[in-house]
Amino acid sequence: MRALQVVGAVLFVVSLATGGKAYFQAFDATAPAGSPLWAPLAIDVALFSAFALHHSVLARTRLKQWIHQRVGIDAERALYVILASTLFLACTQLWQPLPGTWYALTGVWWWVGAAVQAAGVLVTLLAARTLSLRELMGLDPSRQAAPQHEPPTLETRGLYTVVRHPIYFGWVLFVAGAPLMTHTRLLFAAVSVAYLVIAIPLEERSLMANFGDPYLAYRRRVRWRMVPGIY
Repeated sequence: MRALQVVGAVLFVVSLATGGKAYFQAFDATAPAGSPLWAPLAIDVALFSAFALHHSVLARTRLKQWIHQRVGIDAERALYVILASTLFLACTQLWQPLPGTWYALTGVWWWVGAAVQAAGVLVTLLAARTLSLRELMGLDPSRQAAPQHEPPTLETRGLYTVVRHPIYFGWVLFVAGAPLMTHTRLLFAAVSVAYLVIAIPLEERSLMANFGDPYLAYRRRVRWRMVPGIY
């Protein structure tokens, strides 16, 4: 079982590293002017949808509990990380270029965009560290399954006092700050952020089921879901 967890953790790191490389390099590419638009657009949306649906379906409480009963939490979390990492890897490596560029920042504005992206990375890392990087990588699944006599722990520290989903906030900053916004990169940003907007109410429904009144009180205390002042 430990070997399965290590495989998942390695794939997690590899998928983020190769995905980041694709985002910063391959997503600079644009298809030749006049190239067909709908076919690559449909492929890209399908690629991200496969990754997103996996996250939305397998992360739901009832399905997770069903899998836990059959393979145990250790195997379930490791398999989840392996599949999620594989799908994200496929998404970023097979992403199809689109023709055209929305904008290209230069001079001081390039540095502003880069700073926004850097802030997004920092926010994501800080929020992930609060939750536990080992848990996200599938190396510490025991945190997800406290003994029945112990209530689950609701995370409300740090950036979770600003927005209820700070990892998603970091993602928005990262994709929105790109100094070179090709249409290839714009589609990736738009589809991923649209997914987060749709997924948050479903995720919060599961959180309500897990935490009950404490989460309801937390939602009242922290108004914004993902982006302060907007959503």
